[in-house]
Amino acid sequence: MTATPHAAAAASPLARFVERVDHIALGAHPSRVDRLPDGRTTIILRDLGGGRGDVVVAGPRTRALYKTPAGFHWAMSLRLKPGWAASVLGVAASDVADRMVRVEELWGRAGADLRDRLLTCRGPAAAAGVLAEALTRRAEASFEPASARLARRAVRLIEAGEPRVQRVADQLGVSARHLRRAFSDCVGVGPRDFARATRLQRALRLAANAPSWGEVAAAAGYYDQAHLNGEFRDLLGLTPSAFAARRE
Repeated sequence: MTATPHAAAAASPLARFVERVDHIALGAHPSRVDRLPDGRTTIILRDLGGGRGDVVVAGPRTRALYKTPAGFHWAMSLRLKPGWAASVLGVAASDVADRMVRVEELWGRAGADLRDRLLTCRGPAAAAGVLAEALTRRAEASFEPASARLARRAVRLIEAGEPRVQRVADQLGVSARHLRRAFSDCVGVGPRDFARATRLQRALRLAANAPSWGEVAAAAGYYDQAHLNGEFRDLLGLTPSAFAARRE
């Protein structure tokens, strides 16, 4: 299976709320897909051939999900930036956390119409344009609560290296409780879960070049290697070595 980034992710106005667009072609043999905690909501279109397929919203994960997809011709995914899910989807982001929900369950007839329109597209590039137009229109038409902007400001602080929820809340001039509510509504997971996922993703990036897991732990912000090991088991269900072997 191959996943190819698409230039649409960098095009305005899509870039305002979409972080990455991938086109996925299924090879002769099914490959594994790992959905890891990263605080992101993803919209996925799968073409099953013969005019069949589906569009699903994959909410942010608090624990890893490992799948071996098969049976589709191609797929396309749009990964939303954290803090935009509620504005684009029209529901609280927590409603789709750790779930995969068909778009017609969220948008009713409008979702079914969008699915049908996407399945008439000839390939992922055309589908990306249709989906981008639909999402942009929904985002522009929706009322964005102040909590969404607050959540995105908090996301930036956490991703810049501030792991403590109370410190983030203090910097933003709100209570930790108010911040947790904003995260639940607009990101889909709590700020603590988001901070854990951010640190995990940082460790995974560092692991590509670091000589040891001890050095990864120190550079990624864990107390020590034992702390990193525990977080890997809790969030990924695997030890660091087992997860690295899975990706080889």
